[in-house]
Amino acid sequence: MLKLLADENFDNTVIRELLRRNPDIDIVRVQDVGLSGEDDPTMLIWAAQENRVLFTHDVATITRYAYERRTQGQSMPGVIEVSVDAPIGRVIEDILIILECSFAGELEGQIQYLPL
Repeated sequence: MLKLLADENFDNTVIRELLRRNPDIDIVRVQDVGLSGEDDPTMLIWAAQENRVLFTHDVATITRYAYERRTQGQSMPGVIEVSVDAPIGRVIEDILIILECSFAGELEGQIQYLPL
């Protein structure tokens, strides 16, 4: 199963519901690992070191930094960008599908957008 990192501003309602539906999901929040207030490149470095796919609502800057890591040949386990106005139920279902159908490392170098 994929390991996940939720960006500081990621909707905690989504995280709570994911864990309610599947308590085995390996997800940590930026706040839980001492990265509160850190910039995007720092979060991506930590995610790469821990092999965690980053969940974010930040489509403005994360995308650029994630692609920069790719072009520089650095690890980037994946980013899933979730639209802030997407229906929460749909986002939760999409994430559960991704988790069920993806192998560790499968999203390496990719940016996915939700809802699907």
